Formats: sequence, C-alpha cells, structure tokens
Amino acid sequence: MSTQSVENRRHQVVVIGSGFGGLFGTKHLARADVDITLISKTSTHLFQPLLYQVATGILSVGEIAPATRLVLRKQKNVRVLLGDVTDIDLENKTVSSRLLNHDTLTHFDSLIVATGAQQSYFGNDQFATYAPGMKTIDDALELRGRILGAFEGAEVATSQATRDRLLTFVVIGAGPTGVELAGQIAELADRTLEGTFDNFDPRDARVILIEGAGAVLGPMGPKLGAKAQRRLERMGVEIQLNAMVTDIDAHGVTVRDADGTTRRIESSCKVWSAGVQASPLGKMLAERSEGTQVDRAGRVIVEPDLTIKGHPNVFVVGDLMSVPGVPGQAQGAIQGATYAAKQIKAGLKGQPPEERKPFKYFNKGSMATVSRFSAVCQVGKLEFGGFIAWLAWLGLHLYYLVGYRSRLITCIQWFVTFLGRSRGQMAATEQWVFARLALEQVYDDQDDADELHAALGAPPSPGRAPGRKAADQRAS
Repeated sequence: MSTQSVENRRHQVVVIGSGFGGLFGTKHLARADVDITLISKTSTHLFQPLLYQVATGILSVGEIAPATRLVLRKQKNVRVLLGDVTDIDLENKTVSSRLLNHDTLTHFDSLIVATGAQQSYFGNDQFATYAPGMKTIDDALELRGRILGAFEGAEVATSQATRDRLLTFVVIGAGPTGVELAGQIAELADRTLEGTFDNFDPRDARVILIEGAGAVLGPMGPKLGAKAQRRLERMGVEIQLNAMVTDIDAHGVTVRDADGTTRRIESSCKVWSAGVQASPLGKMLAERSEGTQVDRAGRVIVEPDLTIKGHPNVFVVGDLMSVPGVPGQAQGAIQGATYAAKQIKAGLKGQPPEERKPFKYFNKGSMATVSRFSAVCQVGKLEFGGFIAWLAWLGLHLYYLVGYRSRLITCIQWFVTFLGRSRGQMAATEQWVFARLALEQVYDDQDDADELHAALGAPPSPGRAPGRKAADQRAS
C-alpha cells in the first residue's frame, strides 16, 4: 500500500468524486493555500443530464465526459487519483482507495465527499439485467446498442409477434430522464430512421412511458407535467400512469395497475429511470460518525454547514447530502461544493466552525426537454414551456458543459440533429450490449478476475478465496 507523505505539507484537502460537486469544489480551491487530492473511480467528469443524448445517438461520449486530468491540468495544487474508495477513517483522517489491486492511503485535514447517487431498483436489483439505468457512460452506450439492435432485429424477424416485441420500447419512470429519453426514442424512430429499413416502417415503433405515480414530471407541478404529457402523446408516446412494474425479463415487463390487475407488455428494449439511491459511502460515514443518520435513499442527513456530527472538517455535498428543499440536481451539487470550499478557506484564515453561516440553497429553477423545439421550464413561480423553454434549456446546458471545444461540437451536433434528420453518433456494437453482463460474470469468478488483473499489470490480492473455476476443477 502506498501512503501519501504527511510531513512538511500544507493543509490537505481530499475530494471524493469527480461529478459536479467534486469538480466545482476542487476548482473553487484553486487559489487557496491547500493541496488537493481528488479521488474518483472514473477518469472523467460526466455531464450526466445529457447521457440520454449519448444513448440516442445525438452526442458522443467525449462531449459530455472530458478527462478529469485534462480539465484540471492547469490547477497546480491538485492531484488526481483514480481509484474506488474502500474506507474512510474519520479518527485518523485517512481515505483508502483501490485501483485494480493497488491500495493507496491518503491523509486529509478537510474532506469533501461528493460521490453522487446510483440507480435504485427498489430492492429488485435483478431488473438491471434487462433494464439498464441511465447513470453512467456504460449505461448510455449499452442502451444505444439495445435501441439500435432492436431495430436491426426487427428487420430480420420472421414473425410479426417477434417484430412487435422488438419495436416496443418501455421507459420506466416519468421524471426528467424518462421524459427526455422517451421523446428522443420517438424522434429517432419517426425522423432519423424513416425509410432506412426494407421490411418494416420504423415509425410503427411503440414507445411506452410507465410511471408509478399519477403524473408526468411530478416534482415540476401539474401544469408543466400536463404540458409535457400532451406533447409526448402528440408524438405517439403511450403514457401509463399509476402503473407499477412488478417484474422484468428478457422479453417484457409485468405491470400492476391501480385497480390491482396485472398485465404483460412484450418488449425487448427496456430502460429504468424510476429511482436513485445514494452512494454506499453515505452509509459508511453515518456508521462512523456517532449520531449521523441517512434517509431512505441512503443520503446523509447533514448539519446546517453540510458536515457530519462531530467532524466539522468532513463535508457531504451533492446527491449524497440530504437537505430539505435541495433537489438531487447539478445546481444543488455545485452550490453545496462551493459552500464547502468557502468554509475550508475561511477556516484557513482562523474562522472557527461555530461561526459558519448555514448553507442556503438558491433555487435557480428546473427544466426538462420533451422533444426538439419543446421543453418545460420552472423558475420560481414562473412556469412556461415550448420553444422559448427549449432555447433556455439549450443555453443552460451549454453553459455548464466543460470546455469550449465540447460546447462548439455540441452546438454543431444539435444543429444537425434538430434542424435535419441525421444523427452523428449512430454506431453501436454487440460488445456494448453484453459487456456489463460479461464483466459481472468474470468478476463473479475470482480466477478470471485475477487473470484480468494480471493482464492489466496488477497481481492478484493475497489471501483471496479461489474462484468457482478452481473449485470446480478440484471437485472433478
């Protein structure tokens, strides 16, 4: 295990996570008299709100996920460390992380934990096999492969039942991600793919949006939800409210309606956008900080200054923090991280934690795009939709994209897609569809996992139990 030196050093800040919270917290400390170590299990800063456009062929991964090292290369007081955090020792002020089989111990004086949230299947994790979420680059690429693969499969289908199943796309969850994804699948079928197949018309594809509650875009209110619903329905999207998905398999989903009856929807391509759960580090922090608790989604119930009980140097921000009135969106993560960085800088100037002003969230509004030229927007008490809201949505997302190159290319891709019919990112491979399942199988077999680690230059960890393959060989 390697250990970061703690002698003759400045104030050490460790930031966990390279999302909006981690990146903005790090950049806000650029001129502070501190040394920063940013630890992330991914090598990129992911602009998660645009993942659905990667999944539907509008944008490439590079535009929404620049390499974190490149983003921060001009910031001299930061060190980027790739690895998965395995332990946070609050008493000794250390963070343990692992990359392949190499462990690193990093000391901190101040800690910002911004590891975000992951997809929640509400206890039915087996659904992930057939209905990927929309939280990572891998999710988006897998879904693109599934969507385009369904159309290709329909071209060679030998029965109408099989073709109908392949051309039925089910999106579970009518929040912003579900609405945006359903709208783009419908536009992909109606505009981009029109006239490209010989044996069927892509416009015959069914897009079904299922929501367990009674409204589309519930948190944005009934007016905007109804506006988004009407637009989707005009596009041909079938919206099923008060419907709970009780089972998912390779060929479809089982739905229970409000009256208790169950029915079956045959569908080969499903996507889950119905819920989120906080990173497991939230539970770890709560267990190691006496009196700190987590909510039902695993988010840490923080103090007014976004710290945990008894540890005024440990800040929790972004989707991992539970603060009343703060949504799990980018603006909450940005404001929380900026606040935490300001408190760290104030502490360097001698301000005690007791004098900190509580964190106050400023709601800048929320948006969701429904289709090209149509979005809904909520800013304070002002609610509006349509083309103006769509322009506002474009401008806001361009503003938060990192790098002038990404903004320029994104503008070009949007121009081509929304004013024309083509999409620039229509490549998909079979490997994207099955890579996740294959990796799960490999890592489930410890021998294969060790072989993979060895191929990547890392020896297997000592003392590991042998995998199933070795056990089966001994048994035979």
